[in-house]
Amino acid sequence: MSVSAALLACAALSACQTTGASRADVAKVAVADSNYANEKTDWGISPRNDLLIGGYHARTPATVPGARTIATADLQTLIAADPSVVLVDVLDGKAHPSLPQAVWMPDAGLDKSFQDATQKKLGERLAGLTGGDPKRPVVFYCLSAECWLSYNASLRAARLGYQSVYWYRGGLEAWKAAGLPTAAIERL
Repeated sequence: MSVSAALLACAALSACQTTGASRADVAKVAVADSNYANEKTDWGISPRNDLLIGGYHARTPATVPGARTIATADLQTLIAADPSVVLVDVLDGKAHPSLPQAVWMPDAGLDKSFQDATQKKLGERLAGLTGGDPKRPVVFYCLSAECWLSYNASLRAARLGYQSVYWYRGGLEAWKAAGLPTAAIERL
């Protein structure tokens, strides 16, 4: 499937899911407001406005400029309240179980500047996924609070003018630690 065809198919979000749990399954799991997988831990790292280049798997700041940092309970509430939320997994590597109905863009947090090919490609993908609506909520996540790929992707989306950017700092490790369901994911 071409990227443009995948974006059109994912516009309804339910088409992004291949197998496994649904968003309705997510709403059924009771989640405490906890610090799953260090998602709320502040390691004293200062936020930055520029992209981190290399060394992506390291401790992150507690916040990212231009985005709202959310924890697992917040994300579960957001997903249940707004079915239009776009979930973007930016973890690099091989295919893996992820959040239900997420899209996988492993290159979205890479490269060197806000003027590079990655920025342009992300802009095109997000426009397709959001129907061109810069106010539509977009959530970026990676493996854990020790992954800069989702931090970088959140910065990129904010730079593109998206106004409802969320950074799910705890990522897949926090999601799984909370006992929430996962689903197979395909690369977009």
